Amino acid sequence: MSELALSVLDLVPVSTGQTSTEAIASSLALAETADRLGYRRYWFAEHHNMPAVASTTPPVLIAAAATRTTRLRLGSGGVMLPNHAPLIVAEQFAALEAIAPGRIDLGLGRAPGSDPVITQLLRQAGTSSDVEQFPRHVQDIAALVSGEGATLRFTSGGEYTVRATPAATGAPEVWLLGSSDYSAQLAASQGLPYVFANHFSGQGLERALDLYRSGYQPSEEHPTPRTFLTVNVVAAPTAEEAEARALPQLRMMAKLRLNQPLTALETVEEALAAETDAATDQVVEAARSRWFVGTGESVARELRTFAETYGVDEVMLSPVAGSYESEPRNTSAGRAQTLELIAAAL
Repeated sequence: MSELALSVLDLVPVSTGQTSTEAIASSLALAETADRLGYRRYWFAEHHNMPAVASTTPPVLIAAAATRTTRLRLGSGGVMLPNHAPLIVAEQFAALEAIAPGRIDLGLGRAPGSDPVITQLLRQAGTSSDVEQFPRHVQDIAALVSGEGATLRFTSGGEYTVRATPAATGAPEVWLLGSSDYSAQLAASQGLPYVFANHFSGQGLERALDLYRSGYQPSEEHPTPRTFLTVNVVAAPTAEEAEARALPQLRMMAKLRLNQPLTALETVEEALAAETDAATDQVVEAARSRWFVGTGESVARELRTFAETYGVDEVMLSPVAGSYESEPRNTSAGRAQTLELIAAAL
């Protein structure tokens, strides 16, 4: 096992009383922190119409982060391809590659990232990215962002070349994301890097990795399988503070699982004072068992063991530390503290 590399997945959380402007400012400041601390990548997720999540448009956030960082690889974790026309995705990420050459990752996912109503609104413009066409559209995007572009062949025999950008000198690295057997097998068949969304599910991890590695078909760009895993983490000077900072996100996960009305992310004080019930407690306990919560040293030890167990040399951290009411709303004190303490311990 080589030295463990750390990366960051950001959903741009929005807490009680926090504006979208403040939430995005917090995340951009966190990207600067990750860049300074030597993290490998910083990816933004795609979710829609959620009061506690401001990461609706990964390409916009990546562009903003590119102006604030110098070393980090920046990417999407991921772009939910069924919501978008493949050419638009290719053009956006080709432009990002031109803005930050050699630093762009394009993570693609198959889920909608929201509810059926939002899915229909996203597709009103007539995108062709039906979920059944996902494998072909992944291939199309890879071709479109390359320097050669993609060639359409008409039934009449003519050809038409399409490029996502006129004169590419490099291309974003394409990754497949997922939490199912399907995504693992598709990544393997197309010779693409693969990320299991362990932070979201955690179920089926071993099987997905085995399917990916055993079924991998080497490609020119990736002769061997390449994967890393995502995890939810909270680190603080004391275990007690870490557990308190984890509670707002744990309670949000319970609302999602139990189909309860969603709100902005609770502050730590609100989460500690909130009434609870058996169903919520059960979901919180189950989720907490898969999270990495504690001091910087204890979380670092758990991450090393986790990486060795699953044979990966990189772990992507989703820093889910909540905020206290006294902390500035345009910063992410708890999340920044998490990244700093874990980096120092490793």
